[in-house]
Amino acid sequence: MNRLYTIFLTLLTAIFLTGCYNSEDREKVLKIYNWGDYIDEEVLAAFPEWYKEQTGEEISIVYQTFDINEIMLTKIERGKEDFDVVCPSEYIIERMLVKDLLLPIDTAFGKTPNYIHNISPYVRGEMDKLGLPGRPTSKYAVGYMWGTAGILYNKKYVSTEEASTWHSLWDSKFRNKLLMKDSYRDAYGTAVIYANREALAKGDIKVDDLMNNYSPEAIATAEKYLKDLKPNIAGWEADFGKEMMTKSKAYLNMTWSGDAVWAIEEAEAIGVELGYEVPKEGSNVWFDGWVIPRYARNRKAASYFINYLCRPDVALANMETIGYVSAVATPEILEEKIDTTLETYSNLAYFFGPEARHIQIDPIQYPDSAVVARCAIIRDSGERTQAVLDMWSHVKGDNLGGGLVIFILLTLLVQVIYVSYKKIEKYRNRRNQNRRKRRIKRHHIRR
Repeated sequence: MNRLYTIFLTLLTAIFLTGCYNSEDREKVLKIYNWGDYIDEEVLAAFPEWYKEQTGEEISIVYQTFDINEIMLTKIERGKEDFDVVCPSEYIIERMLVKDLLLPIDTAFGKTPNYIHNISPYVRGEMDKLGLPGRPTSKYAVGYMWGTAGILYNKKYVSTEEASTWHSLWDSKFRNKLLMKDSYRDAYGTAVIYANREALAKGDIKVDDLMNNYSPEAIATAEKYLKDLKPNIAGWEADFGKEMMTKSKAYLNMTWSGDAVWAIEEAEAIGVELGYEVPKEGSNVWFDGWVIPRYARNRKAASYFINYLCRPDVALANMETIGYVSAVATPEILEEKIDTTLETYSNLAYFFGPEARHIQIDPIQYPDSAVVARCAIIRDSGERTQAVLDMWSHVKGDNLGGGLVIFILLTLLVQVIYVSYKKIEKYRNRRNQNRRKRRIKRHHIRR
């Protein structure tokens, strides 16, 4: 009876607490949904105090993280969790706009400056390509971080010339020395670019058109080229590629610029020299941005939070912590990022304005205008998404390389031997136990 009473009391308390939360004034709570390790903790912790200074209102933060865009989107679509502000990638922002899942960002901040104006015109322009007629993306999303996709390479085994073309990924000399991002979109874009390299060189087609062509013919081409690539692949990686490259276990890694910067710095500390190139044929440029879901219950605080992240000092703190490049483009950031020790100069007028036409700056974090000119956004594949995912399944599951087959067979053989050994060991132990019992029994009989 006491146990039943305890259970009843526990359930009653849970219901009471849930009711308290639901009835709580949601204007005092901001629910944030972001990628893991994608914000400076001090920046996050400082927001409530800043918000109170600007509005005179108290706010507390409920913060959750995700690792996959599609998982995040599923939660948004179901609407079971009332997130106020979320950070999806560009193609998911496009999908959310199409599905009418977003609210416009309120930029009426009263006495507070509109820091959203600090976003680079380049980033706004690229993201607006994802919008719908009469509904520009910049009204519903604000850029957060951005970068390119390219080749991270070990300079001891791969020359800069080799890394400057996607051909290096298919070069048989790098058999089993290549890491590929476990990202169907990046892999697809890379494959169709390489397959059409001659047409690109002649100017017969553009990178943008190629990467966003999801016709059956284009999908079949991507599948063929990705399968041809498999003998060179040592692994499909989501995050371990940086470590494998710093330890020289792989020589090439198709990866993102932010991961490349981290890997290069880590490798340098242990005497390994890595480099990063955006291949001459072209590549994709990506963006993550902040949006407010349609069912958000604290739109005001969400808008202020997005505005807060666009402050130059906040953007710099986030960049320093997470290693990626902010979409904010102000004189303060330009001054902070200029590196006069570099021998090379870049044209960043497209990002910072005319004053950045000839500057010394990290070319991996901030690619030269000539590099950006040959890059494009990979847009949402829409109703062709399932066809692309089926292709991806075929690539990763079919035509296993001989080395991988041998590895699987050896693994199975080891398991069989191990199971057999355990059975023999178990039989021996049982036999020895029976022998001891018989000896003890005989001993007692003799006595």
